[in-house]
Amino acid sequence: MKEEGIELIKDGKRLDGRGFEELRPIKIEVGVLKRADGSCYFEMGNNKALAAVYGPREMHPRHLQDAKTAVVNYRYNMAPFSVDERKRPGPDRRSVEISKVSRAALDPVILKEYYPKTAIDVYVELLQSDAGTRTAGINAASVALADAGIPMKDLVSSIAAGKIGGEMVLDMNAPEDNYGEADMPVAMIARTDTITMLQMDGRFTKEDFKRGLVLAKKACHEIYELQRAALLDKYSERAGEGGEE
Repeated sequence: MKEEGIELIKDGKRLDGRGFEELRPIKIEVGVLKRADGSCYFEMGNNKALAAVYGPREMHPRHLQDAKTAVVNYRYNMAPFSVDERKRPGPDRRSVEISKVSRAALDPVILKEYYPKTAIDVYVELLQSDAGTRTAGINAASVALADAGIPMKDLVSSIAAGKIGGEMVLDMNAPEDNYGEADMPVAMIARTDTITMLQMDGRFTKEDFKRGLVLAKKACHEIYELQRAALLDKYSERAGEGGEE
């Protein structure tokens, strides 16, 4: 991951012009897939993620049903054309790992006990990748679950903090991720500061870790407000259309 000789900070700015605590531009569209129960298109810089939720629906095969709760399935996939070098189609070890940790990040907020013997299927497709894809996918999936009307305690928001050129930064892009020193994806319930996922790649000092966590928490609060605003915008429009009729 980390190679030397690449200057990632110049004149106090990152190569893309951002400050150390600045997120890439974020765009959220809710309800973009008509055949899904809930969906979300999420852009974070050059990352483009599409999440679709189906369910709750009867779990098949039946021997996998849980008599007490719903089963949440999460499938993360990078499209073959999402990266510069064409990716082989189908799941690989990385996709399986990200699917598992992403499902675990969302699991604490989903009220699965309301729908025993059912499945809630979450599909996240990365159409374009520029580092931070698992966090973009989690953000998209959280909004799509809410759009599907799945009972949840709250939304989950996600971002990565990292270290480049000896500085702690937020939301690393691909060059920073490839040539930086370390990164730390975080997912959390912003309103309660409850962390639901935390991973690390590389080495942080104790001070770096604390600083990165502070930055990630602050960013998750910003993302949460954008997620919430996108959902409110969609359903406010629907309410207005209903009133006009």
